[in-house]
Amino acid sequence: MEWLSSLMTTDKAIKGALIIHGVALVGTVLLALDQWRSECETKPPQPKPQYITQDTEDALKLTTLDTLLGHYNHAIRETAVKIVCDRAVNDKDTLEQLLWGITRPNYDERLKNLRALAVITDPRESMINHGGTIDRLIIPQDSLDKLHTWKAYAALVRCLELSLDPDQEVLNNDDWDEYPLRDMTDKLCLMFISQLVGTFDCEKLIKAKFVEKWLSKQNWGTTEEERHQNLAAYLRSKTNRLAEIISCIRQSPAGRVALQKCGLFPYPDTEESEADDDDTHLVERLSVLFPETLDVNSLDVNHPTRVLLRSFQTTPGSEEQRDRNQRHREAMVLNDGSHPITSDDIIQRDPTSPP
Repeated sequence: MEWLSSLMTTDKAIKGALIIHGVALVGTVLLALDQWRSECETKPPQPKPQYITQDTEDALKLTTLDTLLGHYNHAIRETAVKIVCDRAVNDKDTLEQLLWGITRPNYDERLKNLRALAVITDPRESMINHGGTIDRLIIPQDSLDKLHTWKAYAALVRCLELSLDPDQEVLNNDDWDEYPLRDMTDKLCLMFISQLVGTFDCEKLIKAKFVEKWLSKQNWGTTEEERHQNLAAYLRSKTNRLAEIISCIRQSPAGRVALQKCGLFPYPDTEESEADDDDTHLVERLSVLFPETLDVNSLDVNHPTRVLLRSFQTTPGSEEQRDRNQRHREAMVLNDGSHPITSDDIIQRDPTSPP
């Protein structure tokens, strides 16, 4: 019976080996079939990113842009709006047409053209059509370059002139700011002007008679003294766009002359004015001795810096005065450039020594 027991043991081993080989074969076949299926599967090609070039934008027709402006996709609509605004702001005829439109007597026509001008110069901001604040508008540099022209300044000033309020209250209240209550045409024009003078300068604005045609016609008061005080108080207490424009005009010599002629800025005292001119001239000649931040216009007449500057100047007078001036001019400045010059760096001649 031993042979039968040995045969049964051998049969079990054979069966186990057959089962293991069968499982391995099935697994190998399934793996081979899976790989074959993966290789035979046809995958759709991945879309490549497409960029809109300038040539592509120029090739779009107006009818195509009109269709894209009504597209359901927000990104497509935004891109179409940007293309339309870029074409408009770079088209000279379109820009001049809008500038001509803001000078029309009809209020609705002026406002419509002003809104269009604001949209094409900054298409990113849609608040103009949704009742948002104008102060958030920031015009890009390339759009400001298109508006830095004589026609643009003259048109903006004319638009402000047409929007003058004959019943305006006196601008003498320091507790509240009237700027948010101004008409939309005023705020839009002042928005353009503020960014233009802040980026460039106010010379073209002054030549367009902004002070004479609009600023002086604001209700600053009845008497000349009252107008001076109210304007100074307005600049001191307000931080709106109008205050920024007036501050820029006051920093310009031509602007100060225009303000003085219109009774908004007092004429300086003759002696102080001559001293200011002399000091300014000397500062230009001796700029290497003084710090770059020196502003002679902000210094008092009796400030040590101005007294020192006047001491360099030859003035007519008595012999004693000439000797004093001579001694003042005989000085040495010891400064190695590591710090701004001060009075401690100036060694003057002993006044008691003979000339």
